[in-house]
Amino acid sequence: MFTGIVEELGEVTAVENLGDASRFRLRGPVVTEGAQHGDSIAVNGVCLTVVEHEGDEFTADVMDETLKRSSLGALGVGSRVNLERPTAVGARLGGHIVQGHVDGTGQVLARTPSENWEIVKVSLPAELSRYVVEKGSITVDGISLTVVEAGPDHFTVSLIPTTLALTTLGHKQPGDPVNLEVDVIAKYVERLLGDRAQGATK
Repeated sequence: MFTGIVEELGEVTAVENLGDASRFRLRGPVVTEGAQHGDSIAVNGVCLTVVEHEGDEFTADVMDETLKRSSLGALGVGSRVNLERPTAVGARLGGHIVQGHVDGTGQVLARTPSENWEIVKVSLPAELSRYVVEKGSITVDGISLTVVEAGPDHFTVSLIPTTLALTTLGHKQPGDPVNLEVDVIAKYVERLLGDRAQGATK
């Protein structure tokens, strides 16, 4: 489990096409400290498994299904990525519960700068809109954020200078894809209420 608090801004150093998958090599001196084969690291919000680790770089295999369902397929050598290790048991939950399982992708639609923050508008797939509410939590490229406005096909988030400086959202431009993970609690509630409604009709 992750919390959506990005530990560092890493970089893709190599991409190898494996046919029905790709192998990424990524640089991240913070997240590779003490890393071992089989460990999990979230890359732009996608939970990946460490295959190899050498120095401040690690490799991870990404299957075709993940490439299609996330924005990882658009990454190339030199791309910057948000990196986070799983949260330790007993650690502070700085963001919200993040699984690293991307629900869909959106696109940056607009950026509106202010004196001390920036409003970013992101498109929202129709099938995910019911899980996104004003002042609720959403994960964008692995970053735990609070929804400012929730529309039927978009949402907005307000980014402080630290988020702009230390994550990919400081560099994303209109048209760029982002990974989205909605609050898993909302999905569980929907399932439970749906099961209860079905039981009442039997």
